[in-house]
Amino acid sequence: MILPDKHLSQDRSLLGVGADILSALDHPCTVSEAWETFGAARKRRGSSLTISFDWFAQGLTFLFAINAISVRDGLIEIENAR
Repeated sequence: MILPDKHLSQDRSLLGVGADILSALDHPCTVSEAWETFGAARKRRGSSLTISFDWFAQGLTFLFAINAISVRDGLIEIENAR
């Protein structure tokens, strides 16, 4: 689930989803803004795999658990962005 394997593609693993989320977070934003940016970035990249909001939320939780992102004043930001 976290790492890709022979049954789970990189685009679907939490590590892959987390990487896509981090690349979409170019400025502090709300969860809904991050969701829209994430979806647009995946479409531009040509990914045919649709990720549900639940899986996106799991990706955010994973990033928060490893201290890659933080939430300040209701905005998500990359932890080392300051």
